[in-house]
Amino acid sequence: MTKILAILYDGGKHAEEQPKLLGTTENALGIREWAKEKGFEFVVTSDKEGPNSEFQKHIVDAEILITTPFHPGYLTRDLIEKAKNLKLAVTAGVGSDHIDLEAANEKKITVAEVTGSNVVSVAEHVMMTILLLVRNYNVGHEQAISGEWDVAAVAKNAYDLEGKVVGTLAAGRIGYRVLERLLPFNCKELLYYDYQSLPADAEKKVGARRVEDLKDFLSQCDVVTINAPLHAGTLGLIDKEKISWMKKGAWLVNTARGAICVAEDVAEAVNSGHLAGYGGDVWPKQPSPSDHCWRSMKGPNGASGNGMVPHYSGTTLDAQIRYAEGTKVIIENYLSGKPQKPADVIVENGDYATKAYGDRSKAAS
Repeated sequence: MTKILAILYDGGKHAEEQPKLLGTTENALGIREWAKEKGFEFVVTSDKEGPNSEFQKHIVDAEILITTPFHPGYLTRDLIEKAKNLKLAVTAGVGSDHIDLEAANEKKITVAEVTGSNVVSVAEHVMMTILLLVRNYNVGHEQAISGEWDVAAVAKNAYDLEGKVVGTLAAGRIGYRVLERLLPFNCKELLYYDYQSLPADAEKKVGARRVEDLKDFLSQCDVVTINAPLHAGTLGLIDKEKISWMKKGAWLVNTARGAICVAEDVAEAVNSGHLAGYGGDVWPKQPSPSDHCWRSMKGPNGASGNGMVPHYSGTTLDAQIRYAEGTKVIIENYLSGKPQKPADVIVENGDYATKAYGDRSKAAS
């Protein structure tokens, strides 16, 4: 019997109130009945931490694993060694850095994700975060709900986005859509840093200029948005040295992966005022510890500096429909022996797919 193990997040009363919360354990990506009809053993849990977790218990004989980037089941090399029957690991969403891909390759486990399911959702979240930081929204909102009224305290750190230099670190599917959405704001200039240029027509469409040197790129930007995958080359990329290259008072937004930034260095820069603010929804470990330094950072002089939220940018109700449907298709393709959609495959047959971590040739597609 085929065994499917799904590591999802608990929705509780919210999942009961909103059946469109498909990414929850309660609503199980909408495939519980389908799995039952097919005669599969379908185990759904949020319990993923520690040697006695349901994750570690059931991974031993699961054939298919489903995880999400929002409550990731970290499929380490040790767990892959225990997973004697595992053939397919599906990320219901985008971003499979919670899986040891080298170990998956060695065991010829296919790793796939629902490419494109979150691009609009995350790009919109990037725009929201940029605006709330630049406009010093949080300080004003705190006044509104606490009964205060001090316009000067808000306005002294509030700016327009118009006339600013905004750059995306990586211009893939999400980064490019951010550039598209920035166009109506009449920024002074739009920049991007990537290992290769966008196609000429795509670059012309958004009026963006590629900067090939990272220091040059960071030093020019008033706002930097990180839209790169997490891999060996981006792990801890934004550290104290890189932050020192940025303008004093610049804003940094990260909806890619928390570990691309060195958490303590970012918090220190916000608290000191070198960065006017840092925002996003990704954390080095998820769920994040309650005492994580990004929860308490706050800029001086009445600037909140903090635009952090739990990881939800790519799991809007619209995105959940897309990644739930895509997950089912990937599993059906596997079970029927059909080839997977090439863009969805990260590793297969012991090797990386072409798409893995950054084919920007289709950035605007």
